[in-house]
Amino acid sequence: MTTSILYTKLYIPPLRPSLVVRPRLIERLNKGLPGKLTLISASAGFGKTTLVSHWLTSCERKAAWLSLDEADNDYTRFLTYLFAALQSIGANMDERIIGLLQSPQPPPIETILTAFIQGITINSDPFVLVLDDYHLIHDRQIDHGLSYLIEHQPPQMHLVIITRADPGLSLARLRVRGQLTELRAADLRFTSSEAAEFLSRETGLTLTDEHITALATRTEGWAAGLQLAAISVQGSNDIDSFVKSFTGSHRFVTDYLMEEVLEQQPEHVRTFLLGTSVLDRLCGPLCDAVLRREVRTDSIGQASGQEILEYLERANLFLIPLDQERCWYRYHHLFVDFLRQRLPGSSTPSYHLHASSWYEEHGLPLEAFHHAAAANDIDRTAYLAEGDGMPLLFRGAVAPVMNWLESLPSKEMDARPALWVMYASGLLMRGEMSSVESKLIAAERVLQSAGHNDKVHDLIGHIASIRATLAVSRHQAEVIMSEARRALEYLHPDNLPVRTATTWTLGYAYQLLGNRAEAGKAYAEALANSKRIGHVMITMMAALGLGLIQESDNQLHVAAETYRHVLEMAGDPPLPAACEAHLGLARLCYEWNDLEGAQEHGQRSVKLAQQFEQADRVVAGEVFLARMNLALGEVSQAAFILARADHLARQISFERQIPRIAAAQVSVLLRHGNLAAAAQLAQQHKLPLGEARAHLARGDTAAALTVLAQIRQEAEAKGAQDERLKVMVLQAAALYAHGDRLTAVQVLADALTMAEPSGFIRTFLDEGIYMQRLLREAAAQGIMVDYVGRLLTEFEGEGLNQNFAPPNYSASPVPAEALIEPLSERELEVLRLIAEGLSNQEISERLYIALTTVKGHNRIIFDKLQVSRRTEAVARARTLGLL
Repeated sequence: MTTSILYTKLYIPPLRPSLVVRPRLIERLNKGLPGKLTLISASAGFGKTTLVSHWLTSCERKAAWLSLDEADNDYTRFLTYLFAALQSIGANMDERIIGLLQSPQPPPIETILTAFIQGITINSDPFVLVLDDYHLIHDRQIDHGLSYLIEHQPPQMHLVIITRADPGLSLARLRVRGQLTELRAADLRFTSSEAAEFLSRETGLTLTDEHITALATRTEGWAAGLQLAAISVQGSNDIDSFVKSFTGSHRFVTDYLMEEVLEQQPEHVRTFLLGTSVLDRLCGPLCDAVLRREVRTDSIGQASGQEILEYLERANLFLIPLDQERCWYRYHHLFVDFLRQRLPGSSTPSYHLHASSWYEEHGLPLEAFHHAAAANDIDRTAYLAEGDGMPLLFRGAVAPVMNWLESLPSKEMDARPALWVMYASGLLMRGEMSSVESKLIAAERVLQSAGHNDKVHDLIGHIASIRATLAVSRHQAEVIMSEARRALEYLHPDNLPVRTATTWTLGYAYQLLGNRAEAGKAYAEALANSKRIGHVMITMMAALGLGLIQESDNQLHVAAETYRHVLEMAGDPPLPAACEAHLGLARLCYEWNDLEGAQEHGQRSVKLAQQFEQADRVVAGEVFLARMNLALGEVSQAAFILARADHLARQISFERQIPRIAAAQVSVLLRHGNLAAAAQLAQQHKLPLGEARAHLARGDTAAALTVLAQIRQEAEAKGAQDERLKVMVLQAAALYAHGDRLTAVQVLADALTMAEPSGFIRTFLDEGIYMQRLLREAAAQGIMVDYVGRLLTEFEGEGLNQNFAPPNYSASPVPAEALIEPLSERELEVLRLIAEGLSNQEISERLYIALTTVKGHNRIIFDKLQVSRRTEAVARARTLGLL
């Protein structure tokens, strides 16, 4: 659903004919342009907005304007309007940002602002961005985002904040850096000459210097006070008496003058002012709807809402036009506060309900929701929150709906159990997993005595669906299956958003259980339905599920297309769920030996995953990055990452990730030559592939082959093509090491046939020297010449990489006399550090020698030991007793 934008919020307020030019303030504003921020902070009525509006007419820069209101305390709405404001001046903004903001789980505000900054940077024209009425914003998340924007602000942008109270920004830091210009009440007060000009223009009367001085003094140069005085003095027959009676604090002066103004208006105008004060913005048809007026124009008493608005503007009755067409207006803030205080409480709900109906009819459901909530009509507010087939929660309006729900007493929720379910759903979307179950229990308690009907059954189904989604985050297959089936049994057939989400959870459960066929069916169904109803989040999640199945079926190119499509749907900047697509592409890039691409996607995956609460995706990304470091020979860094991931997984009970961490740790131990610890860890966590590698590293090829035969049989029985290929490749290498070259070549040929269509590379490269020799035999026998030739070329490329470190399988013993030339003391020192797992860079730093010198030592060591790689060198050195 596309968010409806009230474009009047983006219009620069037009200037009044009686404007007083204030050159001293205009000069201050111009001088502040080279800095980052201009802050105009003072109480209401000091002419802040008028000053900036006038300044922009002479400023040489483009200007984007955003008038804020209470409803903008939802960062997705705030950013939506900020996006629209920047677009209004031609900033090069990516349209996909809007889709992200409307998603059920939008990314953090700084992620979106990064895209904003990129769009602004591309636009080379200097401009000013004005945020008016920022005091209405009390969401700390928006303050945080604005601080981020200012910190990374492009030089062509200057920000102006107009506010009644200082915002929650680092103003002191900006002052010290000379990047802040401030105009406060003391600066904005009218001087005597400015007050004289203002009163003369406003009243058209000839006031004496004494009158002007008295009014300027008693209002302390307060523009609104002067304006109120000017309006009131026009209706006074005795100016001297009026001026003398014009005393008191701002609060009393304001009350007095507003009462004088209101009481001087005709009754129908007073009725209009009071009734329409419930509106933040006014237009003629909306005012007519609120007051339930018949639009007739035969007399002023029966004038249309539009005509009265035009009359109020001409009479200077605190009505501010919001566009050049005189269609939309708003009341002065002080004036509307005064009107609302005097509006009878019994009348307020009906006016709000009339406004709600008008907004609903004109396709603005969020505004309709706000007025229904203000009327305290819980049934109507709930109806609007539930939406027409797609709840407001799913349209990006999580904050306003949750704020309303949190304001309701429990007895109102008990009377409408659907609200408890809505509350639970919103908590789930906000990632507050621990609070969800209590709301579901509250709903169930009420439903026990609610009888049986379609609505009750649908709520029971929705509760089960939420519990299934909770179980997804915990990877509890049986719980997901049970709750999802219950949900589909009870949900109404027309409740497609929840039914579709439930079908997706079923797919995930099947995938956890290893039933890839059923998982694929469920994902395909969820994908088709989510596309049909426009449920972007489930479309992404179902596509990700299919990508994982394609990857496990060794359809790597198909999986890559699926993951790229998910990233397109996620937008730029992407939704946090895109971390799965990046991790999938990282695995595929690694398999195709594109290590640079794998590293980039892996890092992006971890960064996005950090936006989730209580989810194990960060750990999954870290494990991948650790394996990347292993492939590059950065063993110490890999061990550090895995230790950190293991601590996090155990601390938050991410049980599913612990065996995966252990599998990577087995590889680290093997690279360090700690074979006993590697075997023990593999056995402890029931990692048969790890056990087989430990056997191979010890030279016990028979034991390795026994384990591998059993693993292969199990993989073939359950149709796991990815597991089968990995086992076969390792099995071929083990057979070669065992001396059974004939069987080794046969197994390798079968593996190559499986691997060639998707272009597997690293699966072969990571098995090291035995696989390289076996591939040479296959090439000599003419087996799949092109593919084998490519793999051997990749092996040669790895040989040029001094950091490359394949598994530490024991090499055949080499007699001491095979050493062509003894190693020097420095070469032995470098060799010991290699055996410790240090990278070339780390060795360079440890020995205080150049990196090129380290690489030179490596080449000499490899030549003397007659090896081509690090682990071969370590193995030979151990055999020769050099370590």
